[in-house]
This record gives sequence, C-alpha cells and structure tokens, in this order.
Amino acid sequence: MNIIKTKNAPGAIGPYSQGYEANGFVFTSGQIAIIPENGEIPNGIHAQANQCCKNVGAILEAGGCGYENVIKTTCFLANMEDFSVFNEIYANYFTSKPARSCVAVKELPKGVLCEIEAIAVK
Repeated sequence: MNIIKTKNAPGAIGPYSQGYEANGFVFTSGQIAIIPENGEIPNGIHAQANQCCKNVGAILEAGGCGYENVIKTTCFLANMEDFSVFNEIYANYFTSKPARSCVAVKELPKGVLCEIEAIAVK
C-alpha cells in the first residue's frame, strides 16, 4: 500500500490521507471544493462541483491514473436541488461513466455544497 500525497489537491483536514494506491487500485478520500493554492472555497454549486472534480483528478494523477480509470464514485450533495447542475459538471470530467452513488446529506465539511470520492483501477 502506498499513500498518495500531492500539493495539487487540498491537504487532509483530519486524520486521513488524500488517497491510497493498493493492489492496482487508487482510492481517493472525499474531496471538497477547496482551492489548493489558496485554501479558499468558491461560491455556488457550479464552481464547487468543478473544484471537487479537479481535486479528485489531481489525486488520481498523483496515483498514476486519470478520470478514465475511475470505476466507482460516491458523491455527496448538501441539497438535491443541485443534482442537475452537479451532473452537468460531473459528466465533463467522468466521461467513461463509472458506477456511482449520489446522496444528499445533512451537511458537509466547511459548509460546502458537494463532495466526491473515487475508486480507480491502474
């Protein structure tokens, strides 16, 4: 098992790793819309969904793969009314259409609107 760490995605804000590579798979921790360069969170579901996808992509890249290698995602939304906008942004990144779960949750860290985690095969 190898810990994945990259400065191109937000650092862990708790006792966890950005991701792990194990037995040919890459597992990302849930990524929220923190801009890694400045720690800021963009406003609105459109900008936040884009940033979540970019953060997942940076961890995938650091683990030796890309969006096309993703076989499963789990997506969390603070409000299901954002589902259609979230889907629109998500589809631009995860073009191979991996298996996915998408659920609404009561709240997410730092008050963000969405979070994405992924499993990829190398």
